Amino acid sequence: MTLLHSRIWFLAIPALVLVSCSPNSESQRSGSDAYVTWSSYLGDDGRSHFSTLDGITPENVTRLEVAWTYQSPDFGQMQMSPLVVDTVLYGVTAALRAFALDARTGEPLWVFGNSLKVWHSTSRGVSYWRDGEDRRIFYTMGSDLWALDAGTGKPISTFGDHGKIDLRSGLPESAREKFVISNTPGTIFKDLIIMPLRVSESTGAPPGDIMAFNVRTGALEWVFHTLPGVGQPGSETWGTTDVRNNPLVGAANNWAGMAVDPERELLFVPTGSAAPDFYGGVRNGQNLYANTLLALDANTGSLKWHFQFTHHDIWDRDPPAPPNLITVERSGRKIPAVAQVTKQGYVYVFHRETGEPLFEIEERPVPASTLAGESAWPTQPLPVKPAPFARQSQNMGPEDISPYAPDQDSLLALMEQADKRQYAPPGLDPVFLLPGYDGAAEWGGAGADPERGILYVNSNEMAWILQMRQTPAQTADLPRGEQAYQTYCAICHQADRSGMQASGYPSLLGLGGKFTPEQIGEQITRGKGMMPGFPQINEADKEALIAFLLEQEDKKEVAESSGEGSSLPPLPYQHTGYHKFLDANGLPGIDPPWGTLHAIDLNSGEYLWSTTLGDTPELKAEGHPPTGCENYGGPVITENGLLFIAATKDGFFRAFNRHTGQLLWEVELPAASFATPALYAAGGKTYIALACGGEKLGTPAGNTIVAFSIPEP
Repeated sequence: MTLLHSRIWFLAIPALVLVSCSPNSESQRSGSDAYVTWSSYLGDDGRSHFSTLDGITPENVTRLEVAWTYQSPDFGQMQMSPLVVDTVLYGVTAALRAFALDARTGEPLWVFGNSLKVWHSTSRGVSYWRDGEDRRIFYTMGSDLWALDAGTGKPISTFGDHGKIDLRSGLPESAREKFVISNTPGTIFKDLIIMPLRVSESTGAPPGDIMAFNVRTGALEWVFHTLPGVGQPGSETWGTTDVRNNPLVGAANNWAGMAVDPERELLFVPTGSAAPDFYGGVRNGQNLYANTLLALDANTGSLKWHFQFTHHDIWDRDPPAPPNLITVERSGRKIPAVAQVTKQGYVYVFHRETGEPLFEIEERPVPASTLAGESAWPTQPLPVKPAPFARQSQNMGPEDISPYAPDQDSLLALMEQADKRQYAPPGLDPVFLLPGYDGAAEWGGAGADPERGILYVNSNEMAWILQMRQTPAQTADLPRGEQAYQTYCAICHQADRSGMQASGYPSLLGLGGKFTPEQIGEQITRGKGMMPGFPQINEADKEALIAFLLEQEDKKEVAESSGEGSSLPPLPYQHTGYHKFLDANGLPGIDPPWGTLHAIDLNSGEYLWSTTLGDTPELKAEGHPPTGCENYGGPVITENGLLFIAATKDGFFRAFNRHTGQLLWEVELPAASFATPALYAAGGKTYIALACGGEKLGTPAGNTIVAFSIPEP
């Protein structure tokens, strides 16, 4: 072990193999050669999840066996899709340690991470760049973007500050102490890395600017303002022309990742919701460029065209995955297209160069707001084709209550009480949200046959309840720590700290026997898993919050000003939390299927097939047919007719016939894999590898990378 730069270390293990050199970056390849490697996030620059490798076929797929496993040093959720360059596999552990393995054997080559402060976050992988002998791996740890030597795992000393840059360095000064990380690998284009950002979704979030950095030096090369500056196009859509200086408004960030067309030098960026998330009275207007697909000049960041999927989003309806670059055919003519899947279950398809929709999109009237100060946009854009790949709330009725629910009457009463209209605005009464907050499509993204115009997408079928409440009046005797808790924590962990276990938000009761004050303070500042960090909380408020969580706070202490900075004024309404529509057994309250998989022909807009994805073990044991289940992580598509997907809560890895949807093979994994696999060839064999970390959706935690291959006869 070698200590580097205070606390950062790498573990170098004698390499069994050397990475061979080729003249150009693998990610810059074009044509059919692009689909034989997996050296770019989700397979290629167009994020197609597609491979022309033919070592695994529909005929021999049932012979797949475990070729090797790697036990990472950290247990927990891994959303990481590996990269493979020649004979080396690169990935990230559950605690954000980057690693390199021999892709043929799983033998570790190097590990780089933080030896003293373990990060508990999520990462979807790394980015790879090369120029001749200069080969680099890029990945993020907290707000830092690291450049590592791909062969040794050592930081590149000439990149930024001894191998790293702070992503906040390209943002306004007001963002320098705020929560900014990146869950998704940056997009490589020439000598640039364009970075996605994850920021807070509440008041005070920083702007989600799109930033390109030089891969050699770390210097900022260009910025696109998703919150437009004064006088810039779109600035008039925020209720003020100076939205960038509105301390209550932020985000509109790209967290899901991007796709790039190197030939046309176009970058396609889906942006997220504006903050604050569910109450938009402080940002009335259409809110460009939030919830938008941006087509940018990849060299300069200048805008070529855009399309907004949700106007004035107050439902958290941000695009959840990178778009797919795909070729479709119309009247015998090949058209370069870009397709974007959404949480709403719709697919939007555009001409890549012009932004022209390839299927009609209608602006349809939607319900008006009922909350004081809020102004929902009067219309929303919905594509005529393809039909949605998930059920929609407005079509649900009594017959859609789960037949397995022991409490059908109470579920039906809640469904009938709730507003089921499409785009029903958040209000004091419940809204039946289907698809739910996490969406139909999720961050695993869709796969594609990029030359034949076929899209493959897995979908969640989970309803949630959306509801707001009036913000309680602040009273003089409210303890300071409790006030901080209600401001920052109650939306997920509930006002009484009881949490929402079924929705993935743990109880915060009884923390004193589990964590020290220092550990709690670390999580408040840095975040954990999908929980954002709150570095903007001043020390006095943080200490009071810790004391409240440990039940050590003096109940007579009142919320007084600390003199360390002003707090933002509270919004008039608060989100009541993320409540799944579940039965008394913790299963979805609507009837199955609860997880689905679809093949959509984007040449015609018609479905080729749909099938159930996943199962519920307790119902399967009773002899019930497959129900499907919640799923996160995307598919891998092969030219010779296979679709591989893990993603499911039940912890299986499956192979389907991509032409028919028929299940061909399945195997139970050592832990659930909420990630997209990687398909690659090394040493004359074809492998498919995936990260099995579990933990999400209440599944047991794991720490294993598993690679499958066809054994020698």
